Amino acid sequence: MRVSVDIDEETLKEVMALTGETRKSPALAKAIVEFTYRRRAKEFGRLIREGAFDYPDPAAEGPGGDDPENPIPPLTLG
Repeated sequence: MRVSVDIDEETLKEVMALTGETRKSPALAKAIVEFTYRRRAKEFGRLIREGAFDYPDPAAEGPGGDDPENPIPPLTLG
C-alpha cells in the first residue's frame, strides 16, 4: 500500500540510520513494524502484570505436578 506522509528530512535520516535501510520506504516500513511490535509487547506485559492470564502453577500442585486438567508437564531445570 502506498501512502504520502510529511516527515522532516532530519527525522527521516535518523529513521534510516536506526533501521539500517538505505532507502526511505523500507526504512519507514521497518520503523512502523517495529513500533507496532513494541506497543503490542508493552500491552502484553501490562496484561501479564495485571494477572489477565490465569495459568496453573505446577509448583502449587505438590511434588510431581500431576494435574489431569493440565497435561503440560512442569518445567525441569538441568
